[in-house]
Amino acid sequence: MLSRTSTSLIYQTAINLKDTTNSLASSLKNAWRMNSKQVNIMRYSKSWWNKECSLALSNYRLTRSLNNWKIFKSKVKSSKWSFFDSKIQEIANKKQGPWELINWVNKRKLPAIEAIKHNSQQYHNIDDLWNALHSTFNTVLHCQVDIDILDEIIDKPTSLWPPFSKEEFKIAIANCNNTLTSSPDKLLWSHLKIILKDDECLNSIICIANTCIELGYWLSHFKKSTTVVISKLNKKLYDTFKSFKPIILLNTMNKLIKKLIRERLQFIIAANNFIYPSQLGGLKFKSMTDTDIALTHIIWMGWVKKLTTSTLAFDIMQFFLSLNHCLLTLIIKKVGFNNHIISFFSNYLMDRKTNYFWNNFTSSIFNVNIGVG
Repeated sequence: MLSRTSTSLIYQTAINLKDTTNSLASSLKNAWRMNSKQVNIMRYSKSWWNKECSLALSNYRLTRSLNNWKIFKSKVKSSKWSFFDSKIQEIANKKQGPWELINWVNKRKLPAIEAIKHNSQQYHNIDDLWNALHSTFNTVLHCQVDIDILDEIIDKPTSLWPPFSKEEFKIAIANCNNTLTSSPDKLLWSHLKIILKDDECLNSIICIANTCIELGYWLSHFKKSTTVVISKLNKKLYDTFKSFKPIILLNTMNKLIKKLIRERLQFIIAANNFIYPSQLGGLKFKSMTDTDIALTHIIWMGWVKKLTTSTLAFDIMQFFLSLNHCLLTLIIKKVGFNNHIISFFSNYLMDRKTNYFWNNFTSSIFNVNIGVG
């Protein structure tokens, strides 16, 4: 499926790295084009149909005998039982989501949508709609940030960043769910798992990841994303952008390398005691039990001082979509990363692009220089 790249090749410049990745992306695109086909699911489609059913039906059509008709019906019945029993076992045991067996999870009709309003203006032209949508999801693009707040934080000692290993990649890919949504490059986790079983392919991808860190460069192929706009549930009207939310889809290999980088970030940040003790969300080895213990401790401390404790919970909407890149780069420097890592993240956050996908409509490419998608 993929053209192999010699692991002995050392990428001297970002141009060599870009050419290699573009060649890999072209191989994936050609493989998808050659092997994919469009399937229209209708009420006559039968997922349980197999070769035994086809053979039994052919025999009946040739002979038109009652005995062959009974054999055909028996094959159909056994195929149905076998197919649906396996589906029930997969959903109940593997996915652990028995609610998927209920009809309410089936495909629903899209809600009725009126003309979209933004800033008291209705949009009927598709190009105007994309521009308004982009400005809505990137409202903090030109917001100023006070970087003086970082003066209170003490710089942590510089930490080493060793090259990625085979074991790290194997652990990361093993934990990926094969049933997740397809990425823009059409590469599923199941496909990538098969590819990475080959040591030469695995070494090539590891070489790409390590070279990105060494050069302080993130490939433009990985900076491209697709933003799918989906409707929120239980809204009376769908005539404003607040009734919809964006879901960002990234290339699969991009997500795999990011998984490894995220693991390293958490390890180094935790080792340098940079995370506040009460920060529990999004961290490894932190669970809801830890949150309950921390909250209970705060409440008891208040009772000891004969105080009444109140809890205020709030959600920062579109937090990761709104992160300021300049501030984030300075925070990374405070954590204790070396210059290679700081240069990498500075480049990682630059010149990112996305296109919006809404129902069956696709927008042109937009620049997105906020967030960490």
